[in-house]
Amino acid sequence: MERYGRMVEVCTDRDSMFAVPPRKDESEQQQRAADRLTQIGRALRELGIGSIVAYSPQAKGRVERSFQTDQDRLVKELRLAKVSTMQTANAFLEKEYWPEWNAQFARSLEGITDLHRPLTPAINLAASLSHVETRVIGSGLTFAFAGTPYRIAREDAQAGMKGQPLRVELRLDGTLQACYRGRYLGVRACDERADEATEPQPRPVRLRRKGPNAGGKSHWMQGFWELPAPPIWQAIRESNAHA
Repeated sequence: MERYGRMVEVCTDRDSMFAVPPRKDESEQQQRAADRLTQIGRALRELGIGSIVAYSPQAKGRVERSFQTDQDRLVKELRLAKVSTMQTANAFLEKEYWPEWNAQFARSLEGITDLHRPLTPAINLAASLSHVETRVIGSGLTFAFAGTPYRIAREDAQAGMKGQPLRVELRLDGTLQACYRGRYLGVRACDERADEATEPQPRPVRLRRKGPNAGGKSHWMQGFWELPAPPIWQAIRESNAHA
């Protein structure tokens, strides 16, 4: 898309990566109203590209035959060229494999208008080509993604965030981005248990018996605590007698 622009439509089969399998208890109208999309379907919609889902493999048989050739021939040529990384593999495709392939099999198109549309500044290609999931912001401005808790930066916090949906994007470069109402926020991974341990805890309340003199200002109870107490059996008997 960076080189040629956005295509008008994409034709694929009905694999689960392109289309959500229909449910048995739903009608066609219910499925259309549910509007469930895969990650690829969401990306195509954000980029304004239509999706044609074929019901038969013959609808794109030429592409399938090309894939079979690539999966056999290309793998062997990559091995002979000692290619082991994605970067070197892309360079091999650009400089060696595709020029040879096109010279042998490509046919020039005549009378065909190029309908590719350029990318506009309003299109965030990196955001669309991400793995996107929706999360709900917790009470501590936290959310979880792939088993890891994250916290929104304090300077990006807003009133009323709690309980609101948050768009989380896992980019192709491995970075994580969080978008709240069209604005990207600063986030950081955190350990919830460690954060709770570092938060100030309330000090336990301890009841202390005041001294008999109340700071030396009272004398009527002076020496009271030093007086010998009666035996426990005597105190119980006297208590029962009064009762």
